Amino acid sequence: VHLVESGGGLVQAGGSLRLSCEASGSTFSINAMGWYRQAPGKQRELVAGIPFSGAPPNYDDSVKGRFTISRDSVKNTMYLQMNSLKPEDTAVYYCYAWDYYCSDCPDYWGQGTQVTVSS
Repeated sequence: VHLVESGGGLVQAGGSLRLSCEASGSTFSINAMGWYRQAPGKQRELVAGIPFSGAPPNYDDSVKGRFTISRDSVKNTMYLQMNSLKPEDTAVYYCYAWDYYCSDCPDYWGQGTQVTVSS
């Protein structure tokens, strides 16, 4: 599975950005996708995840009410709408895909897209 992110950039605090992640290849092998982020000097953290089953997505507490994850199954594309951005949201955002039911199966990462929020 090949994941390609887009939509990062520089935005002022309070602004919005929309990230996209297009999946291609053996997409039948995945049934969940998510967004992680990694700020300089910090560990990579899960921002939001969305299962393909239709179950509700989950969010880190730091982004609840501001970010919305969604997926277009026809386009094999996942989105992250980020509103009310804060300087602490500055990070490289990574798309992640995996088989939720298979712990031994491969998982997949995109190359990352930089999001910078200026104060």
